[in-house]
Amino acid sequence: MTELVVLCGTEPDGVERTITRMRELDPGVVVLHHDLRDLGRGVVHRRLRDAGRDERTVLELAHGCVSCTIREDVLPTLAALAGTVDRVVLHLDPRLEPEPVCWALGAVVFEPPGGGEACTATDLVDLRGVVAVLDPDHWLDDATGDATLPERGLSTLPDDERTVAQLAVGQAEFADVLVLTRAVGPGGADRTAAVLDRLCPTAPRLLAGRADHRVFCDGLDPASRRGVPGGVHDPLLRGTPPLEADSGVRTLLFSARRPFHPDRLHDAIDSLLDGVVRARGRVWLATRPDAVLWVESAGGGMRIGHAGDWLAGADEQAWTEAGDQRRALAALAWHPRWGDRAQDIVAICHDADPDEIDAALRSALLTDAEIAAGEDAWAALPDPFGWAHDEPCAESEPVGPAALDDPTVRSDREGDL
Repeated sequence: MTELVVLCGTEPDGVERTITRMRELDPGVVVLHHDLRDLGRGVVHRRLRDAGRDERTVLELAHGCVSCTIREDVLPTLAALAGTVDRVVLHLDPRLEPEPVCWALGAVVFEPPGGGEACTATDLVDLRGVVAVLDPDHWLDDATGDATLPERGLSTLPDDERTVAQLAVGQAEFADVLVLTRAVGPGGADRTAAVLDRLCPTAPRLLAGRADHRVFCDGLDPASRRGVPGGVHDPLLRGTPPLEADSGVRTLLFSARRPFHPDRLHDAIDSLLDGVVRARGRVWLATRPDAVLWVESAGGGMRIGHAGDWLAGADEQAWTEAGDQRRALAALAWHPRWGDRAQDIVAICHDADPDEIDAALRSALLTDAEIAAGEDAWAALPDPFGWAHDEPCAESEPVGPAALDDPTVRSDREGDL
């Protein structure tokens, strides 16, 4: 079966050096790239190259969006290449995060060119994993800032208000292999190295010009994602990241078994923005006893969205659909009153005190008196969160299938994160 590697990064020179190295290691590799710089005008520039060709095609789409590009050309092109070549590198446009693209490769059903049964791309190719290229001289600044993609000239897509931090962190965190444009300090002496040790502990770090065959995602840690999105109820720590402080970088593990007061959480949520590279986890609001909310921040950008329901109070069908792992974990941590409801958040801090964040979050939990008042009283509490909520505050809007299927945003659907 044809092997597929997804390549991402915002450093054009570093990405091109990586592609050059890939072609040195495997002269037969095919590199597929869709340039989205004119996507707002409904135009995509496709480039397909291997040892014998460098083919450029201008595509005009009826609807200028990332989702249409993937459905109408990326997937059919991969299907046409499947079985005809040994290896394909899907080089993503710099503005794309790999996780929602990989979700589309494994979940979007389409009809292959020339006929055949409807299938997904991963039915036709072996998705080996994701390679992310980053420049350690700039990556940490990008991953901790609050500049938006349009402000940095990285996106001209309408309504794309993601931050550079969300893109930088999303690319590195989901990678199975990191390719660096220069070496970083050994043993965590470099702060960037310390952050990467905690953000993506299973990903080997290679140098762009001297990458070995691991750049094709060969011989990786068994815990590697290999392009498979995680579930909302998966463990929040992947692999075995160090938990002790290193170069000023510390990890907060926050857990609690009582609900958050929505208004107080809204005030406390800023503690996950300043001085934090990445925060992610599951949240339970007193006003929404059935809903699992997923919180995810990077630098100065945050998104909170509905991510399914708790199993407490759920019917038999929900338990069946939950899967063996989630049912087992829920049973092990089952609370006689709250069931599987819990607060679980992990934050990687580079310039913030984890103890202060922990205190801010604990102050947002319901007090004993509020717990005693009961769920009818909780339902009347002020709730500033919509079903999808962004920080800095903007008008809340519902998370629906259109948003979840758009690879320019991170999905809030259960099982996609």
